[in-house]
Parts: sequence; structure tokens; C-alpha cells
Amino acid sequence: MSTAVLTISSKNYGAWALRGWLMARLAGLDFTERVIPPDDPQMKAEILLLSSSIRVPALKHDGITVWDTLAIGEYLNEIKPEAGLLPADRAARAHCRAICGEMHSGFSALRSSLPMNVRGHFPKFRIWSRAQNDIERIVAIWRECLQSYGGPYLFGGRPGIADAMFAPVVTRFLTYDVALDPVCQAYCRQIMGLPAMQEWVAAARVEPVEVDELEAEF
Repeated sequence: MSTAVLTISSKNYGAWALRGWLMARLAGLDFTERVIPPDDPQMKAEILLLSSSIRVPALKHDGITVWDTLAIGEYLNEIKPEAGLLPADRAARAHCRAICGEMHSGFSALRSSLPMNVRGHFPKFRIWSRAQNDIERIVAIWRECLQSYGGPYLFGGRPGIADAMFAPVVTRFLTYDVALDPVCQAYCRQIMGLPAMQEWVAAARVEPVEVDELEAEF
């Protein structure tokens, strides 16, 4: 019987939920899901970036509660070191933490103007200059990591915390038809091909609730 419970929000709209959930899956943690509907007022505020604090996902395990996504990743790395969520090499591990921190705290223009919507598709979407700057920085991170560590994931041959942190961005690039170079296109295919990602997407497509503010082509 599982001793872990992961509280998440919408699988269609919940970028932070996807990050924490994917980390737990990659770690091989046995957990059950507690899903807060996206039309819950507090949950909707988080999804729409109107909340002052993001407290979902939250992991309860062995009497411990961890609710920040990076903290969840670090906790999972401690209890499941064999999963290799963080690189073994100290320099690569520092690099991984740096880009995860950048994803965690930055890219606000991308978040607000290209919100996550897994089942949505907005071809020829107009991308504003500030969001384009965020996109260019993200693909630069991807190309540097893939070149430095040999791929097919950001830090080598197995997916880890960094890939989970950028997975919602991959879904955004597909939703809004963001033009990418072949290297980054291949990376997106690699992420979307993960069994855990396919499981998440399948659940997102049948999620009954819609958030009107995120369904308009704006």
C-alpha cells in the first residue's frame, strides 16, 4: 500500500502539477493522486498565475509534507537516489540546479502569454517579443545541455529533474506551434514519448472541466 499522496491540479492546465507528478513518476515512487478540480477558486487562482504562492503540487510521504516543486525534486532525489534525478557529476549537478532554478523563477512572459493547455491547439499563434525572448533563452538552454551531455535528455541518457521542469514548456510549444530547430524538435519528441507523459496527456484530454480564460485564442 502506498504511503505517498501527491496533490495535483488540472492535468490539462497545471504546469506545476505536471512537473511534480513527472518527477515522482521518474523517481519510481509509489503514490496515489489527490486531484483538486481546476474550477476550485484557489486552484484556479494558481493556474491563472493570480496566487501569491504556488502550493500545488504537494507531496506527503512518511509523515513529511513537501509542496514546492524544486523541493519535491530534491526530496525525491534523497529518497530515490537510484533514479538519478540529479546528475552524478558535481559540475553537471550544479548546472542542472541552475537551469531548474531559472525555470522555476523566470520566463514570466512565456507563462502568461502561452499558458499550458495540453488539449488545445492554436496554429499561427502570435507570439509577442517578450515571450519570444523567453523562448530563445529556453532553446539555448536545451541546445547547450544536449550538446554538453550528449542527450537525448538534458543531462544524458535518462530523464531527470531538469526534463520534468521543462516538460510543460514542451507542451506549450506544441499547443502554440512554436517554430523550433531540428535539435529542439527532437528533444520535444523525446519528452512527449515518455510513457509517463503519454499517460498525463491521455488524462488531460478527457478532463471534463474547462477554464474559459485559457481556452480563448488571445
